[in-house]
Amino acid sequence: MIRPGLTVKLSVLLACIGVLASGATGYYAYRANRTMLVNEAGHSLLTSTELLGQRFSSSIDDVGADAQVLASLPSAAEVAQTDDGLGKNAAREQLAQVYSSFMIHHPEYLQIRLIARQHYGLELIRFDRDGDGLARVQGNSLQEKGQFAYVFETLAFSPGRIYTSPISVNHEYGAHGAEGKPTLRLGTPVANAGGEVVGVVVIDVDLAGLLKRLQSDLPSDYQVYLTNEWGDFLVHPDASKTFGFDRGRRVLIQDSFSVTKPLFEQSQSEILVNGLVKPKQAAGQVLAFVRRPFGDSAGNRFIVLGLAKPLEDVLSGANLLGDRIVRMVLVFSVLALALAVLFARALTKPLHLLAHAATHLFAEHAMETLPLKRTDEIGVLARCFDRLRREIKSQMDVLHAKQRELVHLATHDGLTGLPNRMLFIQKLESAIDEATRRQEGLAVLFVDLDRFKQINDQFGHSIGDKVLAVVARRLKQVLCTADVVARLGGDEFIVLIEGPRSVEAAQAIASRIMDTLNETLVMDGQSMNVGASIGISQFPDDSGTAEELLLNADAAMYAAKSGGRCAYLRYHDLLETRRREQHAQQEEAQARAGKDATAGREAEPMA
Repeated sequence: MIRPGLTVKLSVLLACIGVLASGATGYYAYRANRTMLVNEAGHSLLTSTELLGQRFSSSIDDVGADAQVLASLPSAAEVAQTDDGLGKNAAREQLAQVYSSFMIHHPEYLQIRLIARQHYGLELIRFDRDGDGLARVQGNSLQEKGQFAYVFETLAFSPGRIYTSPISVNHEYGAHGAEGKPTLRLGTPVANAGGEVVGVVVIDVDLAGLLKRLQSDLPSDYQVYLTNEWGDFLVHPDASKTFGFDRGRRVLIQDSFSVTKPLFEQSQSEILVNGLVKPKQAAGQVLAFVRRPFGDSAGNRFIVLGLAKPLEDVLSGANLLGDRIVRMVLVFSVLALALAVLFARALTKPLHLLAHAATHLFAEHAMETLPLKRTDEIGVLARCFDRLRREIKSQMDVLHAKQRELVHLATHDGLTGLPNRMLFIQKLESAIDEATRRQEGLAVLFVDLDRFKQINDQFGHSIGDKVLAVVARRLKQVLCTADVVARLGGDEFIVLIEGPRSVEAAQAIASRIMDTLNETLVMDGQSMNVGASIGISQFPDDSGTAEELLLNADAAMYAAKSGGRCAYLRYHDLLETRRREQHAQQEEAQARAGKDATAGREAEPMA
């Protein structure tokens, strides 16, 4: 008896779908209403975003105007030209009172400074915000700031222009209450009567305080996003995603909302998107973004400001209409549901078995439940799937074996089986990081065989290869399991010793290595002695990087080999020897110079 196929079952199920046709008109009305509400909310959100952006730009322009007022004060150029920040200066004190007044009346100002062109950009007047009060920095506490971009770039401006810095987190030394806060710096040149720029006025703005004041009148269900010109989040509903660049992990709006990329490419100035039309780009939200320049236009500074509103709040009216439509088609849905249950049980059970087998592709228990004995299309599909799974498993097993073999060949020496230079460098860098974290030391031993070239020349390369393999085994026998030995190439080996024991154990291990390598080898009936010269470098005394540790150990090894084979030498001792030799040469040169001077004085009376 031939059982009905999947085509027959689907035909019956599709016939039942006709019952739901009565709900099509209501569904269309529901969708149209949703679209209208979302479009209106989007336009309203875009308008609010543009207004907020204008307020932000206007606030920055006001800060720039304050900086220009301070720079244009008659005594500003005089103080910048003649003062050194020390002692008493009446003009400086008058300016300081004005600066203090500006700080009092603008709580979002974190710092106001007058910085001179001379004295390497020395601060002459500086007020910081410290807690709820002001702190004036004077005398020797004033700092040279000529190396900072907001100083030397502003000094290059013509009078009247405004420098606008990137928005960043303040990490300058001695910044009082401004330290660690998101800061925007605005500066303007101070010019004398002849138009020469003699200093700058710099105002540091607390970006968080400024934005808090600008957002105060927004609706409570609005979510605010703000980024700099690179896309780093400065404001985000999730505070952990803001200022990621300051914590070593950049969180960009282009990654979170890909639709904003044209704003940074400057091909568009505003973006409007909603989760109804593009659910992947605005999940559950209506979003509006605008690009807003601020500060001096020549500085190419801009922000991207965005507002979001939950889609659920926007569609609350449409949901009421949807409830009424649902009631209208409910009776027909009951009949459709009953039919769907009957046919779903027959159709979905084998499909579920296939889905389970697909998600557990290499599990034998999943294959056992497949309907392999069925005679319809499901049975054919199950048998094909089983054959495909077996073939894939076979190919994957071969591929994994090849991958493991390639990885081992790429990281190990083919002759000795030891790690090669690449793998050793990786292990050494990891060991340095771990030693730094634990505040411990480590040692690197550079081992060079003394008589390997003679053995190679006398007995041939095949014997030489066997000697290298024996040397590798002996090195592993001498070392602890936690130590690492690798072959760099030729007759050069390298050893890594980690942990608290590394400083004391390095020389003892070097001695044991020389002892074991000095023992006579017998290869194919031939007796031979290898011997080794060893250089030792230690972290952190000799270097803090993997490459320098290797180079220092190599230098110590060559010095040991030059002083006589079968010896070891620490890099620290090598440096001490070189210092003593240089000191002896300097003393000898001074003695010769003294003798020449004495001989010259004795020769003058004779003349």
